[in-house]
Formats: sequence, C-alpha cells, structure tokens
Amino acid sequence: MKKQFYKWIFFNLMGWEIVGTIDANIKKCVMIVLPHTSAHDFYLGIFTRGITGLEMNWVGKKELFRFPFGFYFKYMGGEPLDRSGGLNKVDSIAAIFKRKEVFRLAVAPKGTREKVNELKTGFYYIALKANVPIIPVAFNFGKKEVNLGNPLIPSGNIETDLFILKKHYIGVEGKILEKGYKL
Repeated sequence: MKKQFYKWIFFNLMGWEIVGTIDANIKKCVMIVLPHTSAHDFYLGIFTRGITGLEMNWVGKKELFRFPFGFYFKYMGGEPLDRSGGLNKVDSIAAIFKRKEVFRLAVAPKGTREKVNELKTGFYYIALKANVPIIPVAFNFGKKEVNLGNPLIPSGNIETDLFILKKHYIGVEGKILEKGYKL
C-alpha cells in the first residue's frame, strides 16, 4: 500500500520517473548520488527507495541515533558511524559492510550542497575496501528523472574508474544549477 502511495505521489503529482534499475541481488554497494544541490534530494531518495522496494542506507555520527530520533533514523536506513578505536571513516564504514547482510550505502560525493570543483573520493575507497560495486545515481531535475546506473567494481585505478562513473552524469541538472558539479 505504501509503495502504491509513493508511486502515485512521485509519478503523478510530482511528474518524476525512475530510469534504470538496481539488481536486487546486489545486496551491498555504494551508491553515489549527484549532483547534490538541494535538500530536495532527501525526499527523492526516500521515494526512490520506497518505489524500488530496495533497502538503501546512509551513515551518520552515532550521536544522531540517540533518543528520541534514533529509532526513526534507523527505520529510514541510517546506520550510526562509530569512529572510536582510532578507525577512520573508510575503515569504520567498511566494517559496517562486513557485519551487515544487506547494506546499500547512498553517499553524496560532493560532500556538500554548495558548489565544488572536486569530488570527495572516500566513497571510492570505501567500495574498494569493502569489495563492493559502486552504482551511480543521478537526480536530474532538468528531466525530472532519477537515473540508476550500472554497477562498477572498483579496479584500484581511481582515475579510470571515476572517468567511467562520471559519464553517467553528463547533462544532469541539479535543483540549483549554480551549485552543480561540472564534469
């Protein structure tokens, strides 16, 4: 019932569509979402998750998961990030992948909704360390499309892999154009 409600709002009221699919057999991956220019991206992600029926996750500092919001954040796919014991973010998130049966991590490699000239590369090293594919996801406000791309297994050659991943975002427009990422 909830899925039908999401579809009705997303497709009929908002006029958006989802292009492509994520294979449900891919239980673990890093989904990179670009161009992250607006808080509107959050609910597009919620609708996409609800419509596809796939569990999609995010990480936040463990303090976010305390009472009273902890239950809600976990319900929304959140996973607390514990960096105690000297672990850096990459190692901490790779450890989450190891202990979870299903973990599809959505990250915004811009790291902010503001304009940037370079992407942060932590997502790449997380995928490499966790030995999971990277799936490019584009929120294209120009066409009102969420584009789900093909998975890429990181080779260890970041320049080549980023070149391949960035092709998915050619012509994609964020909500606020001047805050977009130029390829």
